[in-house]
Amino acid sequence: MQLAANLSLLYAGLPVAERFAAARDDGFRYVEILAPYDQPPQWYADQLRAHDLELVLINTPVMSDNFPTGLAAQPGKQSLFQAAMQRAVQVCQATGCCAIHVMAGNRDQHYSHAEQSATLKANLQWAANEWPSLTLHLEGLNQTDVPGYFYARPEHVAHELQQINHSRVGMQFDFYHVVKEGLSPRDQVERYFSYVRHVQIAGAPDRHEPNLQLHGLLAGVRQLSSMGYTGFLGLEYRPATVAREGLHWVQPLADDGIKVCHNATT
Repeated sequence: MQLAANLSLLYAGLPVAERFAAARDDGFRYVEILAPYDQPPQWYADQLRAHDLELVLINTPVMSDNFPTGLAAQPGKQSLFQAAMQRAVQVCQATGCCAIHVMAGNRDQHYSHAEQSATLKANLQWAANEWPSLTLHLEGLNQTDVPGYFYARPEHVAHELQQINHSRVGMQFDFYHVVKEGLSPRDQVERYFSYVRHVQIAGAPDRHEPNLQLHGLLAGVRQLSSMGYTGFLGLEYRPATVAREGLHWVQPLADDGIKVCHNATT
């Protein structure tokens, strides 16, 4: 299991151009970026290459102020969704990133849940077939932070994935959202592990550094490891001070034999 620094949150206090060097100086090799769309894709590719970093995850862009949480489950907006996917894929093609968190958007009372689910299925199947080298992720976002989002819990995401039924579409499992929904991380990992393609972590309730002794986080990560997860653990949190000062939280993971960046173990 490899740690991946989320540049958008972990180094939010720095200008975008300075975040790459900061992550590399803190010992990271792998990074996530929420919305790498304020510069041309090649600019991001050049920054990653210059700092010996690999981009492992991005989100689909916001294509309309009316849909700030995404388009994939929004009937009648297929053309906007396809344009969003095209922009995300351009970044992936330039940078070598192989995974996209596809944002579904909110529940819309003008449509039935079944209509939105059918739209999500059609859009994801289209995208997965169009770009077979990419892995597409769906992530439940807790209802406290993102009220009205189309799915909030792993069980909701798993239901949609069963309908989509495509090998290139899986679950983005975030311990933070699981805890905020009042769920057991260990139980949720065990129940939905077969769907998991990418994992993220943050401490609840304030989305700072995780305290692995709270909310069953350490048990949840251990369960991931015991079930054979070898993917990324994205650090998608806002440091209480600066990133480097808070990285000691990962020491119990290192003690469990999970590979971590070098600064985190000092």
